[in-house]
Amino acid sequence: MSPLNDKMANVMSVNSKTRYSPEELEEFRQIILEKLKKAQAEYMELRRRLVAPSENDVSDTVHEFHPIEDSSQLMEREWLAQLADRQFVFIRQLEAALRRIENGTYGICRITGKLIPKERLRVVPHTTVSIEAKRQQRP
Repeated sequence: MSPLNDKMANVMSVNSKTRYSPEELEEFRQIILEKLKKAQAEYMELRRRLVAPSENDVSDTVHEFHPIEDSSQLMEREWLAQLADRQFVFIRQLEAALRRIENGTYGICRITGKLIPKERLRVVPHTTVSIEAKRQQRP
C-alpha cells in the first residue's frame, strides 16, 4: 500500500469509529499525565519567582529613585504573572482532558462529533476540536 493509501485508510478508520478503545485512551492518559507533571512544575517555578524577592532587589539599601530599574522589575513581574496565568489555564485544560477520558468523551470533536485523529491528540492532547472544525471556525 502506498503512503497516501495508508493515510486514507487511517482517516477512514478514524471516521468510522465513534470512540477510542481503552488501550488508546490509556496511551493518551499517559501523555496527558506527563504533560501535566511538567506543566505543574513549571507553574510552581513561575509562582516561586513571582513571590521571591529579586536578586537585584535594593529594598534593604538606601532608598534611591531608579525609574529604569523599577520599571524593568515591574515589566518582568508582569511577564512572569502572564506566563503563570497561561500555565494555570494549560493545567486546567489537561485536567479537563483527563475528565473526558474518565467519562468517555475524550477525542471526540465538540463541533463535528467525529473522532479527532490520534496524531493531533498526541501533539495537543487537551484539544477538543479537530483541524477540520478549526478551519470551519476561521472567518
